[in-house]
Amino acid sequence: MKPILVFILLAVVSGAVLPIQASLNAKMGRAVGDPVYAALISFVVGSVGLFLYVLANKTDLSQISQAGSVDWPVWTAGLLGAFYVAAVIVLVPKIGAALTFGLVVTGQLGLSLLLDHYGLLGLPVHAINWQRVAGVLLIVGGVWLIRSY
Repeated sequence: MKPILVFILLAVVSGAVLPIQASLNAKMGRAVGDPVYAALISFVVGSVGLFLYVLANKTDLSQISQAGSVDWPVWTAGLLGAFYVAAVIVLVPKIGAALTFGLVVTGQLGLSLLLDHYGLLGLPVHAINWQRVAGVLLIVGGVWLIRSY
């Protein structure tokens, strides 16, 4: 299998598990009575899973000391992840998985176009063009259809 196909498959599978994760996290939110507690539980379980993975693969942990050398904004990624998980825990029971993730993808693509266009956060530059904007507009149209029906 070509490497690009492996990456495409990985992207599709990782996207496909998000509604499952969101639904399970929403259940946890209802069980503990707070979406932030549910997000915390999700991150703790995920952290334990990653730690076990690192141990099982005998990963060289000496590189983790390099984390101290990055600028402070890089550290906010964890907070952004926590915000995302908590928001999805709130949204899925209120507006459904399909609409939630349609809107999430719309937001991701919209900002991604700007990040790519200006090469922000160290990304390679990919100029905004009408085809890319049309792609986002098609997603917006899909979200409208999901919301309408």
